[in-house]
Amino acid sequence: MSSLKEICGGLPLDPLPENRGRKEGVPHAPVRTPNLTCQEEKLALQNSLRYFPPEVHEELVLEFADELRLYGHIYMYRFCPEIEMRAYPIEEYPCRTKSAAAIMHMIMNNLDPSVAQFPQELVTYGGNGQVFSNWAQFWLVMHYLSEMTEEQTLVMYSGHPLGLFPSHGYAPRLVITNGMVIPNYSSRDEYEKMFAMGVTMYGQMTAGSYCYIGPQGIVHGTVLTVLNAGRRYLGAEDLAGRVFVTSGLGGMSGAQAKAAVIAGCVGIIAEVDEAALLKRYRQGWLMEITDSLDHCVARLRDARKNKITLSLGYHGNVVDLWERLVYELDTTGELLVDLGSDQTSCHNPFSGGYYPVQLSFDEANQLMSTNPGKFRTLVQESLRRQVVAINKLSDKGMFFWDYGNAFLLEAQRAGADVEKRGANKTEFRYPSYVQHIMGDIFSLGFGPFRWVCTSGHPQDLSTTDLIATSVLEDAIHQEVSASVKQQYHDNIRWIQEAGRHNLAPVVLSRDHHDVSGTDSPYRETSNIYDGSAFCADMAVQNFVGDAFRGATWVALHNGGGVGWGEVINGGFGLLLDGSAEAEERAKMMLSWDVSNGVARRCWSGNSNAYETICQAMEENRELKVTLPHKIEDESILEQALHR
Repeated sequence: MSSLKEICGGLPLDPLPENRGRKEGVPHAPVRTPNLTCQEEKLALQNSLRYFPPEVHEELVLEFADELRLYGHIYMYRFCPEIEMRAYPIEEYPCRTKSAAAIMHMIMNNLDPSVAQFPQELVTYGGNGQVFSNWAQFWLVMHYLSEMTEEQTLVMYSGHPLGLFPSHGYAPRLVITNGMVIPNYSSRDEYEKMFAMGVTMYGQMTAGSYCYIGPQGIVHGTVLTVLNAGRRYLGAEDLAGRVFVTSGLGGMSGAQAKAAVIAGCVGIIAEVDEAALLKRYRQGWLMEITDSLDHCVARLRDARKNKITLSLGYHGNVVDLWERLVYELDTTGELLVDLGSDQTSCHNPFSGGYYPVQLSFDEANQLMSTNPGKFRTLVQESLRRQVVAINKLSDKGMFFWDYGNAFLLEAQRAGADVEKRGANKTEFRYPSYVQHIMGDIFSLGFGPFRWVCTSGHPQDLSTTDLIATSVLEDAIHQEVSASVKQQYHDNIRWIQEAGRHNLAPVVLSRDHHDVSGTDSPYRETSNIYDGSAFCADMAVQNFVGDAFRGATWVALHNGGGVGWGEVINGGFGLLLDGSAEAEERAKMMLSWDVSNGVARRCWSGNSNAYETICQAMEENRELKVTLPHKIEDESILEQALHR
């Protein structure tokens, strides 16, 4: 078993570690089918071997070729370290700076098997959200971090550590970019090739920036979404007896079960992968599990009637669940579901993100690699079936929303009936949760946040919870609008309920899914209607602005959350150590991080954002934002165009 000191010593070359290959008993990523040419395969091997001196090339090249042939990528399984991968207390890392130790802490948390979806393939969540592209990169990064001083910055190119470069104490210690492919080559097919060749990487939103902390990282946002869905669609503050049906119990989607319980409703979550289902059940995220649709419906009816809070995991395909609910409606006239959504990884539908209902889980995984074309056809047929069922239930009063996982986008591409006639191309028959729920909250300057107690001590988490709650309670008594006060109350509820539900995550960060971090026309910026929803200035400016205002590390990604080529998002990590300098960094960076997005949303015409940024300018005279002038009589537009 390796130690942290050994992990930080650089690549183990003398002797080479034993090649144990893939471990049994742990989930593994689906086989990739990049369809490389012979020349591209040769390039993939060359690119992998450049991490190692020539004397070991002959031994490594054969196994790397086997990995490429068998799995569609060179993960370098031989170098998967023999250490218990977890977030060790920050003081245990052999580093010269606390900032570097904090980054190490977050990296190892992202690769913890209790957190990571496919730990040996360095996939944290979403089916293909990578921490690194291969294990050689992990060893080199840990070594660089152990040597880093406060006068250096580590530069990361899509998982590859370019090196330590001289900088200065106020600069970020780490700058990450993932997937920065020029626009005309930012397609799925090109990505599969470039990833297989080891030259780019899909970092999702927070995997490749080391900010992911397991499903609990998104419980906050999911709780807010469910609560506000109840208010908007059902006119209800109390969700007791209301039924929320969805799917996915992997990384981000694993939060749905816990959020349903915190919101007080009946949550039914379908999951095709038994390993993912059992993992969430054993971790306490699910109250009950079943593989019987009969039991699922009976339990749903009972919980609904008696207003029992419940999270029930159904081991099966969500299409079967939706179609069963349609059957119950047709035969009994009873609509058993109030709220519906989907959290499969539809940004990655043909490589394990979505499983077609026509096949078992194992059959689907086999067909995915042996006949990708047939698999694609079945996925699209399954999507059409799912939408047919959802449409029937929706017509009878269920409220469905898109959870920003590219479900409706892929359903549209599959030919499903999700069109919203007369709308722009970012709108569908059903709204994005950003359009109807989180968008207005973002425009008020709120968004899902996270903090990590790097000591690993639960009492430290309790202390931070008390501090955060007291700050929010003080804010409630200030002169703010009713909508802002509602968000303060919701966030206090989140903190209090998180403690009661054993959510024990101080590195400060956020999901890049936020007011400023992400330009995503089918999710975060789907309620931007001035034509700029496809522009990525905000995310890039957020990344750059955070960097020179004091962030400990910053990251910029292509493709997070909704798929390769569909989004640009930026994020940060900020170490708070109680020092006056850390306080100054936090004030400067966080105010910018929020104001950037609110100002952009204000300029696009959002009234909430207009009010919020005006209030911010009153509080800070150094802030001066360009405000839009409203057109009082829009008829002049038609008159001008039809003279």
